[in-house]
Amino acid sequence: MGGGQLEMPGMPRRLFPATPSKLATFTDCPRRYRHAYLDRPTPPKGPAWAHNSVGSAVHAALRSWWELPIRERTAASARQLLYGVWSPAGFRDGDQAQRWRSRAAGWITDYVTGLDPAEEPVGTERQVAATTERLALSGRIDRVDQRGDELVVVDYKTGRRPSTDDEARGSAALAVYVLGVRRTLRRACSRVELHHLPSGTVAAFEHTDRSLANHVRRAEDTAEDIERATEALKAGEDADAAFPAVPGRQCGWCDFRSSCAPGRAAGPQPETWSFLAEEEPAEEAVTR
Repeated sequence: MGGGQLEMPGMPRRLFPATPSKLATFTDCPRRYRHAYLDRPTPPKGPAWAHNSVGSAVHAALRSWWELPIRERTAASARQLLYGVWSPAGFRDGDQAQRWRSRAAGWITDYVTGLDPAEEPVGTERQVAATTERLALSGRIDRVDQRGDELVVVDYKTGRRPSTDDEARGSAALAVYVLGVRRTLRRACSRVELHHLPSGTVAAFEHTDRSLANHVRRAEDTAEDIERATEALKAGEDADAAFPAVPGRQCGWCDFRSSCAPGRAAGPQPETWSFLAEEEPAEEAVTR
């Protein structure tokens, strides 16, 4: 059996518990996966990043906006909700934090102006789950809309560049959400959308059984690799050999950079505000 888990005759195979983030972490860097999910105590994490502060505030404000009574779902209330959850963590100084608070408030104002406050989502920050032959998948969706007889997965984006249809098609997380909606809510669901607030654009993809099966296969392959590495570690293999680092420019913003010599050697750590649009970062950061 992949991963070396013992199976008793006649007993069902134990499913590997997985979230999109967990699988993506291992795919990006097995060493980072080990630090995040296996090492105890967990190594100290790095600094807060300004682009994460922006994304977190926007997501929190939109979630709270849908929780308001319909008559209170206004652009002004959206701005106030954003102000209420805003954090200056990661910004260069107070002036930069204030500029970005105003910018994010503009995004969210424009966005909710295009929404129908009375069109209730099926869910916001909705936890869903599904199983495959190998995996127990779970995830949390920003929003689930109803469009006719089907449900639609909506994911908010606040990154530097507008989302693309290819990004929606290739997102393993969105595929997991579709499977989760089908299983948890027992409703038809195929469409996924990336709502990029800075540009006001929407990228979308309609999943088919084949496209979902492809995502499941890749996820199961990743889970098998994780199980194999974990069993090797338990059997006494050197931790750094079982979970090797994948150094690169992305090491600059890794939470566990201080605990990873190859990551530190990959290059200098950028400033915590480097991935904001007004800066000129070395590489696009991934933001929620």
